[in-house]
Amino acid sequence: MRRFLTVLLAVAFAGSLGLAGSGQASARQLTARHHGATVVSVFATGLNNPRGLTFGPDRNLYVAEGGLGGTHSTVGLCPQAAGAAAPYTGSTNDPVRGGRISKISRAGVVTTVVNALPSTQTNPASGSLVSGVSSVAFIGHQLYALLSGAGCSHGVPTVPNGVIKVGHHGRWKLIANLSAFQMAHPVAHPDPEDFDPDGTWYSMIAIGRALYPMDSNHGELDRVTQSGTISRVIDISASQGHVVPTALTYHRGIYIANLGVFDPTDRAGDEHVWRLTGHRTLQVRATGVEKVLGLAFRGGKLYALEMSTAAGAPTPGTGAIVRVDRHGPPETVVSGLTFPTGMTVGPDGAFYVSNKGFGSGAGQGQILRIQI
Repeated sequence: MRRFLTVLLAVAFAGSLGLAGSGQASARQLTARHHGATVVSVFATGLNNPRGLTFGPDRNLYVAEGGLGGTHSTVGLCPQAAGAAAPYTGSTNDPVRGGRISKISRAGVVTTVVNALPSTQTNPASGSLVSGVSSVAFIGHQLYALLSGAGCSHGVPTVPNGVIKVGHHGRWKLIANLSAFQMAHPVAHPDPEDFDPDGTWYSMIAIGRALYPMDSNHGELDRVTQSGTISRVIDISASQGHVVPTALTYHRGIYIANLGVFDPTDRAGDEHVWRLTGHRTLQVRATGVEKVLGLAFRGGKLYALEMSTAAGAPTPGTGAIVRVDRHGPPETVVSGLTFPTGMTVGPDGAFYVSNKGFGSGAGQGQILRIQI
């Protein structure tokens, strides 16, 4: 199983069997859990498949949510995704099932910034796994978001995957059509067994006055200006093949990490962190990481969020944060997370992590605050 969402079948399956172990601890148990000097607490609950998150200039936390999928099919209308997860079904303008962006105050109070955004899900046989809004970023005081659950191949024919600009009172506007850009500018080595016509856009960061969205399915990093102009930064597939790049951060340069594929050849700790050089090539920054879905710097040190630390298919309750050392193996600083999907560092120096980001029911997603 090679597709990013298809392989996460194990998430839904394991969750239905109640195998998450300590990862399914209650809010009270999580709050009391200590890892040496580390304290893990539940900062917010009630989220639908939370993904990327960032702090705004108002010091509130903004979270991208995948939503709950949909039932609309586009079979016969446009090319569908390859693999066992297809066909996808989606929702558009659905205030209940749609993707959304939430704002969380310093007291942990959750409010909705915008909802009814596109959301999609895999077929029931593959777990009905959901994708929608995958990442959020600010340029100044302006909020932008990355749509990953849109596009005709996802059952959303009227809205493509792309970058949106979020306005007041729940309004939003598409500024960059990434679905069309991918179709017009194919990468060198897409995987035909794992090909999604609209891509699986997972991470986006802001650098200066531009946005940098990355697609894990085609394997590309692009640049989007505030006016919506799109250009290719690097075709990751050209040098690395189908490695499923998922995580981005910036610290005097762009750093990229990957999820990897979950086939029988997968070994624990065989994924990478790269630094993008000035010549637009990838330089290995670290090895020994596994199934990375987030990167963040704190105090000049690099940390990676591992969705699961086991080889092969994801194993419930094994999510972790590791400190990445260029001269040695990664050091685990937090373990026992349940399918974490996004990470950022707050103004208080704590890590904020989207937990239960895949395979959980409506409202079961959490944001954890982790003080190390």
